[in-house]
Amino acid sequence: MKAPRSVRHEIRVADEVWLATALLHREHPRRRDFEVSEIVERARQEGITRRLRPGVRVHVLLHCVANRPPNPAGYRMLFATGRTTRRLYRPGDPTHPARRGKTVPDRNAVPPEYQGLLDWYHAQYSARAAASVRTDPLLALRGSGKSLWADEHADDYVRRLREGWA
Repeated sequence: MKAPRSVRHEIRVADEVWLATALLHREHPRRRDFEVSEIVERARQEGITRRLRPGVRVHVLLHCVANRPPNPAGYRMLFATGRTTRRLYRPGDPTHPARRGKTVPDRNAVPPEYQGLLDWYHAQYSARAAASVRTDPLLALRGSGKSLWADEHADDYVRRLREGWA
């Protein structure tokens, strides 16, 4: 366990949650996601602020989660992979339509010793996800059949295909 630092930083709870989750991903690159309790504990261990603020847990559970309804925050920093599991949000992840908030902390709001996490996220974590979507052969087929019924309603197309069936 890491000893608490003597220097503490003023940082938004959402940014602290993102940093804790990013640290877990970087420390455990083979893990797909993390339990809410693991993220909260990592934030406590890191000790970015004087003490773990009560809002950290609710941010991990709800406020930062892109695919949950905003309540009230609209951040898109985490993605719920299960009821109690989270990972960092990646561009292209499905989000709740009412969420429009930030996906990563502002570089100027992050203590200097953590700014490398932002570089890691953009260069490796989110870039790897974007590359896998572009090269996936099934995802590449998306939209390829829309010309089949471009001139008619889908129900009419199906009805036409079924003509003559016994």
